[in-house]
Amino acid sequence: MINDKIKEKIVLALDVEDIKEAKTLVDSLYPYVETFKVGLQLYTKYGNEVIDYILGKNSNFFLDIKLHDIPNTVEKASENVVLRGANFFNVHATGGFKMMEAARSGAIKAFEKLNKNFEENPPVILAVTMLTSISQEVMDGEFEIKTDVSEFAIRLAKLSKKAGMSGVVASSLEAKRIKEACGADFKVLCPGIRPAWSSKDDQKRAATPKFAIEQGADYLVIGRAVTKPAEGLSPIDAMKKIYDEIGEIEC
Repeated sequence: MINDKIKEKIVLALDVEDIKEAKTLVDSLYPYVETFKVGLQLYTKYGNEVIDYILGKNSNFFLDIKLHDIPNTVEKASENVVLRGANFFNVHATGGFKMMEAARSGAIKAFEKLNKNFEENPPVILAVTMLTSISQEVMDGEFEIKTDVSEFAIRLAKLSKKAGMSGVVASSLEAKRIKEACGADFKVLCPGIRPAWSSKDDQKRAATPKFAIEQGADYLVIGRAVTKPAEGLSPIDAMKKIYDEIGEIEC
């Protein structure tokens, strides 16, 4: 049986190469998934075709394009994203306060064009703090930013809240502290989610679904553990295993 409390947390990453594969995943998994994430890999190849398919299933879609540009450009891009029907989209927090404000302004303008009340059911606008592929070694050695990676993520989360973002994309390792710093209503979407039985792949700061929820995650981005499951498992089998794992704790 599908648990709606679990379902509303699941964001499935359609990080695949082929539109047929994406559509097959949507067909089989939409009963288990609240939101499908369309990232750069799929969007730059197939554009709106995959979005229309998701909307045809009455599912939410998260346009994961991580806007990062001057405020005016981000404002106009955000307006277009919302007009396209995105329930979620994101920007890079490192674009700064004014850029994040502009993203929200663009979303509001889109709602005005759609004759909708932004305050009633606004899109979820998330700011990316630190990519989960960024380790402390990268911070110290490549960026030469002598700050703890978790501390930097929390600093960016506070800035994001001040700029009017709905929440942030952050590692589950920072989720609890972000909630403490920004409040329970400030959303935290955690990528890098890997069930205990799956490979971590290129994620440096991955976590299990159980750990992420215990830390306060509102949304879990799950990808290859389901889309490229372990030998002997189908995507549906993998999703059911994740439901079983999460079902052991209070959502």
